[in-house]
Amino acid sequence: MKALVYHGPGKKAWEEKPKPVIKETTDAVVKILKTTICGTDLHIMKGDLPEVTDGRIIGHEGVGIVEEVGNSVSNFKKGDRVIISCVTSCGKCENCKKGMYSHCMDGGWILGYLIDGCQAEYVRIPHADNSLYPIPAGADEEALVMLSDILPTGFECGVLNGQVKPGDVIAIIGAGPVGMAALLTSQFYTPAEIIAIDTDDNRLAVAKTFGATHTINSSDGKAVEKVMELTNNRGVDVAIEAVGIPVTFEMCEAIISAGGHIANIGVHGKSVTLHLETLWSKKHNHYYPPCGYSFHTYAI
Repeated sequence: MKALVYHGPGKKAWEEKPKPVIKETTDAVVKILKTTICGTDLHIMKGDLPEVTDGRIIGHEGVGIVEEVGNSVSNFKKGDRVIISCVTSCGKCENCKKGMYSHCMDGGWILGYLIDGCQAEYVRIPHADNSLYPIPAGADEEALVMLSDILPTGFECGVLNGQVKPGDVIAIIGAGPVGMAALLTSQFYTPAEIIAIDTDDNRLAVAKTFGATHTINSSDGKAVEKVMELTNNRGVDVAIEAVGIPVTFEMCEAIISAGGHIANIGVHGKSVTLHLETLWSKKHNHYYPPCGYSFHTYAI
């Protein structure tokens, strides 16, 4: 089969690879129909995730048709059309029972990271009963790729963990696909204002059509100043980081209001500074979702 293969930072190739086979009775093999590129894949290509080894097939999002299932798989059969979850979950371990599926003791985010992923003609899915979702007849499969990772990541790790509520002023730093997903789904909770921040005017124009009340191009280094001007020096109630670099995380810290929430979605390949010397007096809640798939809470 053909697959996109990682060969070290900045190196990739479209290669012939062996078709995956069932290794465990809980596995399924899925023929990929649609897949996409995640910001995490870009971090891999930059070398930010050294756990990804030479020869790994990357990608963790997709929809497809079940080609084969192990003997223990009961929810799916050959020919079923499915959404592949970016997170592999056994559904039985201590962390899964707590709802912390991204920390599954026999899974989590492993596709395209620790095992071969979805940017290929076929992919092996461990714990298929808990890691695949059926596609309704007649559904738009291209649109459903967004449910594999991008939309739920923006919603769960950004909007829900950021605790967006009616009347909030929120800022979303990063107007890529995940940032746009946070922008769209934040409107379920009727925030008063949504400030989209990015360095690309085209993305900001799209953000405006998606519901942003304000847009700021941060290329000039004055984004913090502009946010504080928009909020009468109060700052924002929720800051959602959807990039994964130090400058955008520190921007969140600079614009958050007293009692506000920072929700980090971006995958960081470099350390960031938590400015406790300025944040301690504001008593924030910070949500740091590793790889964008779960979160820990730090009350300061």
